[in-house]
Amino acid sequence: QVQLVESGGGLVQAGGSLRLSCAASGRTFSSYVMGWFRQAPGKEREFVAAIEWSGRTTRYADSVKGRFTISRDNAKNTVYLQMNSLKPEDTAVYYCVVDSRYRYSASASSYYSDYDYWGQGTQVTVSS
Repeated sequence: QVQLVESGGGLVQAGGSLRLSCAASGRTFSSYVMGWFRQAPGKEREFVAAIEWSGRTTRYADSVKGRFTISRDNAKNTVYLQMNSLKPEDTAVYYCVVDSRYRYSASASSYYSDYDYWGQGTQVTVSS
């Protein structure tokens, strides 16, 4: 059974930092795009960041560019999201995702429907 387990969420003051981790089990995802989406209360899920299998290519939402950094450790089957300079509008449940449509894809999608594995989510709350 495939599981994506997020950790590292919590409560932080504006301007602070958090590092999210997502450990995959039940299947190796080292050949696939991994990423993060988030959903704030009353809003739709939105793309945050994604990284292709080698780690050389990343993609970010404009709202987090320059503040968030996505990375991966294929040996650990894990993807990370380093979040700096956090703002209250970053408050959301953050979901780890995998796009297993194509192995060794050189691009990372920002479309919700392209991701077929989702974690349960971890809450990030940024206070002002």
